[in-house]
Amino acid sequence: MNFEFTDQQKSIQDAIEKICSKFDDAYWLERDTDGEFPEAFVKAITDGGWLGIAMPEAYGGAGLGITETAIMAHTIARSGAGMSGASAVHLNLFGPNPIVVFGSEEQKQRLLPPLIKGQSRACFGVTEPDAGLNTTRLSTRAVRDGDHYIINGRKLWTTTAQTANKILIIARTKPLEECAKPTQGLTLFYTDLNRDNIEVRLIEKMGRKAVDSNALFIDDLVVPVVDRIGEEGDGWKCLLHGLNPERVLIASEAVGLGHAALAKAAGYARERVVFDRSIGKNQGIQHPLAENWMELEAAQLMAFKAADLYDRGLACGAEANAAKYLAAQAALSACQRAVLTHGGMGYAKEYHVERYLREIMIPVIAPVSQELVKSFIAEQVLGQEKSY
Repeated sequence: MNFEFTDQQKSIQDAIEKICSKFDDAYWLERDTDGEFPEAFVKAITDGGWLGIAMPEAYGGAGLGITETAIMAHTIARSGAGMSGASAVHLNLFGPNPIVVFGSEEQKQRLLPPLIKGQSRACFGVTEPDAGLNTTRLSTRAVRDGDHYIINGRKLWTTTAQTANKILIIARTKPLEECAKPTQGLTLFYTDLNRDNIEVRLIEKMGRKAVDSNALFIDDLVVPVVDRIGEEGDGWKCLLHGLNPERVLIASEAVGLGHAALAKAAGYARERVVFDRSIGKNQGIQHPLAENWMELEAAQLMAFKAADLYDRGLACGAEANAAKYLAAQAALSACQRAVLTHGGMGYAKEYHVERYLREIMIPVIAPVSQELVKSFIAEQVLGQEKSY
């Protein structure tokens, strides 16, 4: 095992750092205040050719792996962009995976280049108000009618739907009561987000104001059969090819945000003088920061292990979920400690760490809860009976 980045991976990190250096703390504080989508940042990432980092070269991508994508995601978050920067490009990095794996050649040629070039912006329609984490119980229906489907239902917490023109949406094409397993009867589509048939309502939330979250109300959305990804009823299988990479990326972003918070805290501890000595000279300050560093490094290793397994075509469900859990825990602790290290100024927006603390709650809660990760590990790794 080699824990060093390759020359190519180092060059990716350097290139992303160079782009991010143009978008300083003031930029992200402004986006957190005015709520405007970070279009300039996304354009810079797109112009650099980075949206297609994990997409096949045949369609304009770089043909690299989730490992390299994780390096990119971590670097963006660590720059101080946090979840606001990472989430602005997040879906385009992993979301097209089901198209790559299950899409026809015609679909790949038609759908992937616009995503890679930034001409299309996609959102992810999975979560529903009454299903939550129990995705197999979703109720949005897609009914076949000749050469198209008619979709009706609701989706919740759909990111970037305010500006997206495409949606990757999963719906039930066969009633649950007619299926032998709850994972059957689901179908995945990648289609136009037609605002005549989809009402997009903004959800005001705790953090990451610049990257919108939304409730979708879908009424008789017409979807051509050619926009179906994979076979009818195989939606769950198709969706899984996006879930593990998403867990790896969200873990990498969380660790990056934790590293950003830790850097702010360590810098403040060196500079802040109380009772004629820097506060960092006190073990009560420096020991928690040391713990944060160790926890973040351990979580990052698990994320890279999961990414490596995925890139080699091996099972990585346990590792991807563990990475998400460990990264969220470590980064939450680092962000909390950063605020406490700053004392009263940690509560002030101008020091940025309060923004980090608000944003880190995203990877703590999503895309899967910490509790469900523990249940997954208990059942799939330790052989325990299902508890829910």
